[in-house]
This record gives sequence, C-alpha cells and structure tokens, in this order.
Amino acid sequence: MDETRADLLMRVEGMTCDGCAAAVTRTVKRVDPAADVRVDRDAARVAIRTDAQALTIAEALTKAGYTATAMTG
Repeated sequence: MDETRADLLMRVEGMTCDGCAAAVTRTVKRVDPAADVRVDRDAARVAIRTDAQALTIAEALTKAGYTATAMTG
C-alpha cells in the first residue's frame, strides 16, 4: 500500500496555538487515518505522508476553519 503514498507539503494559515496544530492533525487523520502528519505551527506548514489527494486535505482543513494550500518541495 505504501506505493500509493505521497509526501505533501501544505501551507496552513490560522494555526495560532498548539490546540490548532492538534486540530489540523486530527482533521488530516479523519481524511486518512494512516497519514503521517508533522505540523510546524511557527512556519505555518504541515508535512503529510498520505494516500489522500492534496485537494481533499485542503478542503477538509478549509471546512475546519483554516486556509490550506499545497506547496512544492
């Protein structure tokens, strides 16, 4: 199953505290429970290893109240 996993880097605006970082992680895990999520709140970046599409994750984060956009490496 790992052959379909991709590394995504997303800019996520609106993370102001550790609770926000935890909420972002929970939101990504709802989309892909097996995702590896690394949040850098200070840089407003989230690195994700996932089977999900970037757009799907960005939409979920938007619904959760954040502004998320995919970044290139």
